[in-house]
Amino acid sequence: MREEQPVWRDGSGHVHVFRHADVQRILADTATFSSDTVGRLSGGEKQAPRGTLLLLDPPLHGKMRRLVSRAFTPGLITGLEPWITELTGQLLDAAPENAFDLVDVLANPLPVTVIARMLGVPTEDRDRFQSWADQLLSTDPDDPESVRRMEETAVTISAYLQGFIEARRKEPSGDLLSTLVGAELDGERLEDEDIASFATLLLLAGHITTSVLVGNALLCLDRDPELLERVRADRSLIPAVIEETLRLRPPFTRIERVTTTAATVAGTDVGPDTLVHLWLLSANRDERVFEDADAFRPDRSNARQAAFGHGIHYCIGAPLARLEGRIALDALLDRYARIGVDPAVRLSWHGTNVFGARHLPLRVHHA
Repeated sequence: MREEQPVWRDGSGHVHVFRHADVQRILADTATFSSDTVGRLSGGEKQAPRGTLLLLDPPLHGKMRRLVSRAFTPGLITGLEPWITELTGQLLDAAPENAFDLVDVLANPLPVTVIARMLGVPTEDRDRFQSWADQLLSTDPDDPESVRRMEETAVTISAYLQGFIEARRKEPSGDLLSTLVGAELDGERLEDEDIASFATLLLLAGHITTSVLVGNALLCLDRDPELLERVRADRSLIPAVIEETLRLRPPFTRIERVTTTAATVAGTDVGPDTLVHLWLLSANRDERVFEDADAFRPDRSNARQAAFGHGIHYCIGAPLARLEGRIALDALLDRYARIGVDPAVRLSWHGTNVFGARHLPLRVHHA
């Protein structure tokens, strides 16, 4: 598709974009390609809450992002490393001796617990968060019953968070919910719905990104035993392994934009109010940018992968996901002299837009 049809219009009139340069250009052009797919495609009848950063356009996006970015400064993220390392060890301590599911034992509970602590909600509720995330991620937009269940789950999450939001209004603490409760946007306090929507976004996107990243990194290393041993011997290679995993197997396969006016993409005319699918998975394998693009090569000198987006919507949690991924891989290699995906178990995968295994059974031998 990248070579012969870099822009494709499907039967619904949606446009799909596959090349790296085109994807990056569209992500950078927020005037022509809006993130507000909810508002624009409903003719303004629906509006995304202000806390849903992924669906906001300038100038509101910039104002909201500046508020929440206080919890994601480099210093604060670096300061989490000792605790995340300790948490990772505790999770692996509880793992069965010789075989376990990486997703259940580590890849899911690690980021969910971190996000819960940052928000200021009980980390003991992480199984509940995981269940909600699974329900939201399994939504089929073409199935009315699936959409109804998704909406019910969203209401349940909002109701859960409401109690903590009200508590922070009465007695703030040092967590992210308190920051949002006390913040003002254009001279007005954020509505509870705005705060709950951002917290939901963090619990969902913040956990699935790291969960899939850790699993995908293990899958890639499992298929190259020689590389696995090189990384075991030289842990300075782990950041490059993380970046190459994000390139070859990005957590999300695509993101969407909607045109605000008529536009031209790679020679193809696109009308206003058209939904545009930007295929990150394809962009990250574009031969025009990456030599031997389908190979897993952490030693690439050109690592311009698009997994975390580009421009003003570049993932605010990217440094945290990278940190969690690095700590998880380091801990696994420290603890186990041999580690590999169980070849006897057939893997099950997430839905269309999430690129990773739902469960990843491992066989291990302690160091």
